[in-house]
Amino acid sequence: MNVVTDLKSGYVAIVGRPNVGKSTLLNRLVGEKISIVSRKAQTTRHRVAGILTEADAQYVFVDTPGFQTKHASALNRAMNRGVTQALADVDVVVFVVEAKAFSAQDRAVIRLLPEGKPVILAVNKTDMLKEKNSLLPLLAGFSKEYPFAAIVPVCATRGNQLQDLLAEVRKYLPHDELLFAEDDITDKSERFLAAEYIREKVFRLIGDELPYATTVEIEKFEIDGALRRISAAIVVDRAAHKGIVIGKGGEMLKRIASEARQDMERLFDGKVFLEVFVKVKSGWSDDERLLKSLGYE
Repeated sequence: MNVVTDLKSGYVAIVGRPNVGKSTLLNRLVGEKISIVSRKAQTTRHRVAGILTEADAQYVFVDTPGFQTKHASALNRAMNRGVTQALADVDVVVFVVEAKAFSAQDRAVIRLLPEGKPVILAVNKTDMLKEKNSLLPLLAGFSKEYPFAAIVPVCATRGNQLQDLLAEVRKYLPHDELLFAEDDITDKSERFLAAEYIREKVFRLIGDELPYATTVEIEKFEIDGALRRISAAIVVDRAAHKGIVIGKGGEMLKRIASEARQDMERLFDGKVFLEVFVKVKSGWSDDERLLKSLGYE
């Protein structure tokens, strides 16, 4: 005898142009920092899944890089492939825009949206609207851009109306068993998350130009009970960048390592011994072999 269940499970792509709050939204939905966040474009470079399991549904949110149009490096090509592959593989798409007029970049993302899949528009940063009564006309204008399955105003930083967003997403998830264990929060390894936490600190703490010429390689990741011993290299493109990352008297590198270690200890729920150093690999962002070793597909 078949048992009828109302459980739903599925994949949900979070897409949008750079800096609209996709990663902040994913982290807020999941309740942990799974995807790193900064105000700089190109912070998210990988498809990162954050998993939210509730009594009647499991949402596997896939955070994607903002679609890159300015540069044509192997890195940016890999990031764009990540967006298009994510869109092909999911059940529902959440398209994130800011609570202001549609931009040309937003419309460029619309052209990537897959046919035949429900697209829910999440209008983020509603707290930034100076005139609250301007929201309804704004949403009415957005509805003319694309046949969205639903339009939900949200504020990811404050957590406003995220339950409304989940309710709309759940309508379009397939009836299925859990895709991941109930207590899983991401499909990424601790090793991957450690590298991302370090890279986030580089993006947050160093000036506007350098972060795009950096990545992070984990050279050692050992687990001994609740203790983790991690050795990581911040990879820069030029010898001149090395001193910037290290900083005067090594202070910048110490701060990067200290703040990343604190984030790791919160997520891993254990002590972390973290060693971070800097090395130069010229042209790393165009090195297909290196990019593959760093997890770019």
